[in-house]
Amino acid sequence: MRLKDKVAIVTGGASGIGRASAVRFAEEGSKVVVADLQQDGIDETVDAIRSAGGTATGVHADVTSASDVKAVVKTAVDTYGRLDIMFNNAGIGIPGTILDLDEGDFDRLFAVNVKGVFLGCKEAVPVMKAQGGGVILNTASQLGVVGIAGNVVYPATKGAVVQMTRCLAIDHAADGIRVNSLCPGPIDTPLTRRNRQASGDPEAALRSRLTQIPLGRIGEAVEMANVAVFLCSDEASFVTGAAILADGGWVAR
Repeated sequence: MRLKDKVAIVTGGASGIGRASAVRFAEEGSKVVVADLQQDGIDETVDAIRSAGGTATGVHADVTSASDVKAVVKTAVDTYGRLDIMFNNAGIGIPGTILDLDEGDFDRLFAVNVKGVFLGCKEAVPVMKAQGGGVILNTASQLGVVGIAGNVVYPATKGAVVQMTRCLAIDHAADGIRVNSLCPGPIDTPLTRRNRQASGDPEAALRSRLTQIPLGRIGEAVEMANVAVFLCSDEASFVTGAAILADGGWVAR
């Protein structure tokens, strides 16, 4: 077990990459705190982990709220005694050009995708520093590395996550804290399905995406979870400050 006896927090753990990662972390021996806004989804993830013999606790939390994020970290420490892995995965997507989006869209995207990561790191770092180390993983996107038409703000938030991650990695390497970002390409999750529906022609949107992926398919959430397990394990002990692409070759194209 690559994460045996580790304590992990996964935000956005009610569905998609977050749920898949919470389940995989537990399969690898981690005790998992599942945080999300969707209580039904939290319960389903926790039940899936426990039914397979794992250990998990759910916390209803809004990652844009400093008090909520503080409570999530406190739950991990109070319940399991420490915090080894902070996976800041919660995120939203609102596609559109500068002409399509308004100030509210901008504020909401940055609040969840950037402030949420900031708050998670701000609460996790002191705990990890005091205990002698830990791992932080932040979900970014391949769109945090390259541009795309018709989606001006979401990629900006993910680029911010990539840069925040790099700077955190430099600041806290001496504290024994590794910090990386996971940059998924198109993955089959509720978020990406909603975005395709919003396009007005989801089948056309899917066909368009497939032409951009050399592997010729959409990724699965568990494939991202497997990368997350590696990055949070001791197998990645010399990896920090990295933006790890798992995009089916999108950026290489």
